[in-house]
Amino acid sequence: MKIGAMVESFRLGFRGGVEKAAALGCSGVQVYATTSGILAIDQITDAKAKEALDIVKSNGLVFSALCGDFGCGFDDPERNPEMIEKSKRVLELAKKLGCDIVTTHIHKVPVEECAYKEVMRKACRELALFADSMDASFALETGPEPGEVLCDFLDSLGAGGVRVNFDPANLVMVAGDRPENALKYLGKYVVHTHAKDGIKLVKPAEGEVIVGAEAQEHAELARMGREYLELPLGKGDVNFDIYLPALAATGFDGFLTIERECGDNPEEDIALAVEFLREKLKKFNLA
Repeated sequence: MKIGAMVESFRLGFRGGVEKAAALGCSGVQVYATTSGILAIDQITDAKAKEALDIVKSNGLVFSALCGDFGCGFDDPERNPEMIEKSKRVLELAKKLGCDIVTTHIHKVPVEECAYKEVMRKACRELALFADSMDASFALETGPEPGEVLCDFLDSLGAGGVRVNFDPANLVMVAGDRPENALKYLGKYVVHTHAKDGIKLVKPAEGEVIVGAEAQEHAELARMGREYLELPLGKGDVNFDIYLPALAATGFDGFLTIERECGDNPEEDIALAVEFLREKLKKFNLA
């Protein structure tokens, strides 16, 4: 497996983030290609794409994936046509940059069949067929629903171009699922992953706060209404000693892309995450 980083997580701009990722010994980077930045799809030009690719290559890196999440999902039948076309343009851009994966969110997949779920299915089927035609993938990020529910949804598409960006922290923090359990269903679909950690903060109806033993110091956040908390790798409820071997058992040998969406010192957190992953990959002979 290879270690990557989200450029935006460094908060240093595109060139600064790429250079920092290279300095830390990463093999690749993921970057947003949506509404802002050098690869913003509505402002992209061949010159900007070439500039971005040159910066990445000159630092000895590759694009592990582009992020094509516009923040609105695919559950609105009136908005979907526009979002689908923009997503297709992001995938076309990815291919120009030597990358075959665009990650995105589609919103929470309902368990039961309903009109809302069919709207999402229709959009994802169109995206899947388009990706198949380009020998590429749209990768849905895990988290809103348990792995079994997402797997059933993907199985129903009838095309292979929509797959999975596996985020173990989202499963723990939001869906209340264990990564190693979700992989039993989603392993066949995983093409990219985010290396992230966190905890779920539970506030029962009677007001008692229940958190994992390693997260007792965050109980006050739950009392204030917070439902989850992202933490540096190794500080949350993702058990990487169980998760990484389970991921490897699926046959996955791609990127563990570090994503740090909060914290006062993201550079330090990402540097620690790189070392953490190196140690784990060495431990399990996965490097």
